[in-house]
Amino acid sequence: MILFSYDKTLDGLLCVIFEAYQKKLFPEMLIKLGDIPPLFIDQLLEIQTREEIVVKVWNYLKKKMSKESLNIIHAVWLSEQDERDWLLFKYIKKAIDSKFAGHTDFGDDVIIQAHNLAKKVYKEGYNWKQFVRFKKSKDGIYFAPVYPIYNSLPLAIPHFKDRFSFQSWIIYDLKRDYGFYYDSKEVIQMTLERDNEYFSKDSINESLLDSKEVLFQESWKKYYQALTIKERINLKKQKQHMPKRYWKYLTEKQ
Repeated sequence: MILFSYDKTLDGLLCVIFEAYQKKLFPEMLIKLGDIPPLFIDQLLEIQTREEIVVKVWNYLKKKMSKESLNIIHAVWLSEQDERDWLLFKYIKKAIDSKFAGHTDFGDDVIIQAHNLAKKVYKEGYNWKQFVRFKKSKDGIYFAPVYPIYNSLPLAIPHFKDRFSFQSWIIYDLKRDYGFYYDSKEVIQMTLERDNEYFSKDSINESLLDSKEVLFQESWKKYYQALTIKERINLKKQKQHMPKRYWKYLTEKQ
């Protein structure tokens, strides 16, 4: 058995692919640098991530694969699922070894798996465009907490940068403890201390909200309730269009 160990980053995976073709030696398993390998292996290669190799491989893949295929690589990596790197290794190798364009051979199990996983990640990324609810703080920054299954928040950020380009906001992934701050000019990835004044039970501290924001939220809840026809409430249908896991951070569902 041939094993490659690397730093378990997407850039590192690209270096793994480069070294495999450079040495004409293809791994049967990928492990993290420093992890103890299984017994009875034939060869273990430690692959170091190098920026010049990353750029070289990406440039090659841009010529070899379609834009959709490259997007699938990105989405599968954001899934954070077990064996995502092994799936992508096979996916990319298939593209390199053939005339495969990256998204047309739906008779291939590797292509199907990659597409299905990417689809789930993109769907969640799309949902944030609909289900994010901002709250305005006293300092004028709009804050929105989210809790994604996948690391899908980066997929939605371009939408918010375009849609709310004239105001400052933070969208924060509570599961991964990082978020994006937009200062009305550029988006910056950032991390907040979870025990700081901003947070109270995994949400923004209500005492930090703008006084008009509190009034607006109450007005929105009343408006939502006024539009609701109790006789036509269908929770099953509602959950189909608005999964229950999003409700926690929706003002109208509080």
